[in-house]
Amino acid sequence: MSILIDADTTFIVQGITGREAVNLTRECLDYGVGAKIVGGVTPGRLGREVHGVPVFDTVAQAIAHHGAAIEGSVVTVPPAFTKDAVFEAIENGIRLVVIVTERIPRRDVAQMVELASLRGACIIGPNCLGIIVPDVIKMGGIGGPARNAAQAYTPGPIGVISRSGGMTTEMSSTLSAAGLGQSTAVSIGGDAIIGSSYAELMPLFEADEQTQGIVIYTEPGGRMEAELARWVREHDSRLPIVAFMAGRFMDEMPGMSFGHAGTIVEGREDTASEKIARLADAGIRVAERIEDIPAMIRERMSERAPA
Repeated sequence: MSILIDADTTFIVQGITGREAVNLTRECLDYGVGAKIVGGVTPGRLGREVHGVPVFDTVAQAIAHHGAAIEGSVVTVPPAFTKDAVFEAIENGIRLVVIVTERIPRRDVAQMVELASLRGACIIGPNCLGIIVPDVIKMGGIGGPARNAAQAYTPGPIGVISRSGGMTTEMSSTLSAAGLGQSTAVSIGGDAIIGSSYAELMPLFEADEQTQGIVIYTEPGGRMEAELARWVREHDSRLPIVAFMAGRFMDEMPGMSFGHAGTIVEGREDTASEKIARLADAGIRVAERIEDIPAMIRERMSERAPA
């Protein structure tokens, strides 16, 4: 099993004729069983093809050509036009939107997230690399070219959630090397406002029989870890969780930010040390080194295994 996507998931690529989108489309088509990309959308490019994928002016045209509802969209359009593209996708019934674009104005992101909530849609990102189900399908640039993704990601029982696209692959590769494959890996994006947080994805992993443990990559800044800790306590989660906290040095350098836009520490609660303590209080272990993660999650899973 998996969460969010599977071998039968149909999706489009909005902005498909852009250079990065052309490469992303090829990567998705080549990976696993081959993504079912049923169309691309770039206004003014109707009638063209990208790696055999037909291009349309609008999402509605893509749906009409497909002859059925389309489940997802990867959005790669420039920041100034991202909100319009996401609104168009959601209003045409698309229920999973992966936003690759970065540097989108926060107000636009907030409006996109609000519309998704009203329409029952799920947004992953923005500023993310997408979702991968090892050896099956990937939706987005996660893992890079198919041959590289196949080396880093292997099927198994660990769900991976990360604010960093690169660290999604780094952690998954480390798990794979230790014989611990992944059920689904999700790059959720590093911006201050994103569509789906750790806590919002946990119910999906909780309901997935394949998933037996969770590994997350996190950073200083924001309140997502507090939400996750609260969710784990309130729902008595069956899943052991191991986290890796980057940027611990920031606690000694007040006012400093690094990496993602979401790593702005606005108060003591946002610091690495406070987050680590909060996660620990919820029974979530925090690794000091990435290479420690496999042994830690294996130990946690053995502790919860039926006697």
